[in-house]
Amino acid sequence: MTQQPDNQGTWTDFLTSKGADCSSAMYPWFKSPGEEVLMAARESILADLSNLTVLRVSGEDAESFLQSQLTNDIKKLDLDKSQLSAYCTPKGRMLALFLIFKRDDGFYLLADTQLAEIVLKKLRMYVLRAKVVIDLLSDWVVIGLSGDDVYSDLKNSFEKISREINTVSSKKTLSAICINGKNPRYIVAGETESIIQLWENLPDTYSLTGHHAWSWLDVQAGLPTISTETSEAFVPQMTNLELIDGVNFKKGCYPGQEIVARMQYLGKLKQRMFRLQSTEATPPHAGDKIFSSSFPNQAAGTVVSAEPGPNTGIDILAVVQIKAIESGDLHLESDTGPALTVKELPYSLS
Repeated sequence: MTQQPDNQGTWTDFLTSKGADCSSAMYPWFKSPGEEVLMAARESILADLSNLTVLRVSGEDAESFLQSQLTNDIKKLDLDKSQLSAYCTPKGRMLALFLIFKRDDGFYLLADTQLAEIVLKKLRMYVLRAKVVIDLLSDWVVIGLSGDDVYSDLKNSFEKISREINTVSSKKTLSAICINGKNPRYIVAGETESIIQLWENLPDTYSLTGHHAWSWLDVQAGLPTISTETSEAFVPQMTNLELIDGVNFKKGCYPGQEIVARMQYLGKLKQRMFRLQSTEATPPHAGDKIFSSSFPNQAAGTVVSAEPGPNTGIDILAVVQIKAIESGDLHLESDTGPALTVKELPYSLS
């Protein structure tokens, strides 16, 4: 299990002072998942994202090193732009998925907390003689803000904040990234004390949540996550990563590149990530299976992420066989499990 970062005490104490429960779950929470999602659907939220950890890749060869390891074109990053990028096995399966941005002292990778140390060790194995240093920044934390007034509220702290998706605004030890969502959304990463100061300077109109509310917003935006349960389960295209600018097919070699490229140009993609909904009350877990009569005696799909809906039911992102989607016969857990319906994604799959 990932070790608790050095700043855990300071950050936990601060969240506790704001009403968070930091003792009874893997990550802090303010309300039940259902209540937090309801707030995300109706109100402006300020979310603790302890489920994300910050890695920094620095040194003279940092850019060329990451270019040789990840699916996206690192050379296209500058101080004002972020990108999604996957780290794959030689078989083209995603070990992890990063949101990457650049600062003066290196490249910053937001990674799933439970995968962070695993990824850190694997990346370090390939540094060899390159002039690269890879650190887990235990003194950095991550928060998310969503709502109509987020841009104007952050403008008080970031002079050059932008409304354009994937743009980055940085100052001292803080960086804010504008990401996809129905409402304006920003992820802010920074040193713990800087994040605390930013939080205290924001209006008290935000509802405070843990990561479940943010995860639900990601489901609505069709943004995949890779967790310990789904690491090495999917080729990038299965999670629609090339449709949301997470893969560059002209950048050159990286682990699994040949398989990813072959899937794009020569193969026929049989699975895609879809947004689904269930009337059940209890969300499935990442990695749980989806079944269909089109695929008797075997699973037809895998849950990527799931959260309770704001009113009833469960909202799900899942990688599913396209043939099963076309049949319209989808169930959780077994052929006779809870029925699933397909909902629209905010982008086209064609």
